[in-house]
Parts: sequence; structure tokens; C-alpha cells
Amino acid sequence: MENASKALIIAGAILLAILIISLGIMIYQQASGVVNNNAMSEVDINSFNQKFIQYTGTNVRGAQVNALLNQIQMSNVTYQDDSSRQVEVAITSGTDWNSGTQPSGNLVGTGSYAKANTGKTYKVDYTTDSKTGLINKITISNAGAAGGGT
Repeated sequence: MENASKALIIAGAILLAILIISLGIMIYQQASGVVNNNAMSEVDINSFNQKFIQYTGTNVRGAQVNALLNQIQMSNVTYQDDSSRQVEVAITSGTDWNSGTQPSGNLVGTGSYAKANTGKTYKVDYTTDSKTGLINKITISNAGAAGGGT
């Protein structure tokens, strides 16, 4: 009788050890999945933002502003089903611009808009979404004028 109770205690201890080891493996796999997802997201965010950051600054030529507007339009078309990746354009009032409709809002599709004066320089700022870290707004103003923040 005494041997049977010892055998049951040993069997219970083995089952408990297996349960603890299995739980540890499961927690490790979940934690490593979270770390891998965050690293991938960070790379994805940097890759997305870099397409626009290269055009920002205080003395950006008009031709570069036009290239930025084309980049925004292509990106918005590519991610038209993902509102978190839509980039809005804001031109501050009084900014020197060619005649015609100034670009504003989300540039989606092949709509045409007036281009920046290639002989002028502009200030280009960006704003990022606090939740996703993605650029969600580009503000264009005359060089030396106050614009949006980064």
C-alpha cells in the first residue's frame, strides 16, 4: 500500500513537471512571436516613411516638391484600401504655386493638379500618426515660412 501511494505521488510530480515545461515553451513561443512582429513593423514603418522624408527640409526645390507629390499619389493609390497609410497634402495659404488647382487632401487616382514652381524653394514638413508611427500629412509652405511640425 505504501508503495502504491509513493508511485501515485511520483506520477503526479512527473505530470506536473511536464505541464510546467509545456507552459514555459508556449510562453516562450508567444513572446518570440511578439518580438519578431515588432521588429518587422519597425522596418516596414521606416521603409514607408523614408519614401517621403527624403523630400523634406527648409529649402526644397520645386522640382523635388513635384516629385514628392507624385510619390504621395502613387503611395496613396497603392494603399488605397489601408487608411492608416494614406498621406494627406496641405499647402499653406500664400505659398507660391503655378496657376490651377493646388493639391490638397489625399491624392488618390490620376487626378491632375497644379505643380510647384520649379524656380522656387519650399519648406516641406511632415507629421506622423502617434499610434502607427507612419507619416500621415505633408505640409508645404514658402521657404522660411512657418509650416507644420515633425
